[in-house]
Amino acid sequence: MKKQFLEIGKIVGTHGLKGEVRIEPWCDGAEFLCRFKRLYKANGTEMKVRSAKVHKNIAIVLLDGVKSVEQADTMRGMVLYMNRDDVKLPKGANFVQDLIGLKVIDFENGTEYGVITDVIKTGANDVYQVENNGKEYFVPVIPDVVKEKDIDGGFVKIFAMKGIFEDED
Repeated sequence: MKKQFLEIGKIVGTHGLKGEVRIEPWCDGAEFLCRFKRLYKANGTEMKVRSAKVHKNIAIVLLDGVKSVEQADTMRGMVLYMNRDDVKLPKGANFVQDLIGLKVIDFENGTEYGVITDVIKTGANDVYQVENNGKEYFVPVIPDVVKEKDIDGGFVKIFAMKGIFEDED
């Protein structure tokens, strides 16, 4: 089942004297994080965003009710969440957290190769890190390999190109 609230970043420090916090993004980047008008604590408590800006690869955010550097400092280490309903993903795009834990299955014969444990951004294309019995494999997320994604069904079907998994001789 999909989680309603997804991790988006972690407060790593303060900025200035007016209560702004520095957030390390765990999403597509600081620019993406700065588009949100509300963020959430782990317990679901909503925090309204009064202002947000990008500084290098960090988001500088002023949250409603935080008025001093001392208040902001007490939030250091806090993980923040976003509501999935606040984002409209492009067709074919998924939240990484929805992909983690999906079974990876051979498109042609149904062989199960393992589960996705991470999605690595390489620049050219993403790569699924797949684990099976303590071994790790890397599956390129390209149309020739990934044939079907079914988040609700809990699987990704792939065409296992030679070299991705151990070749049987």
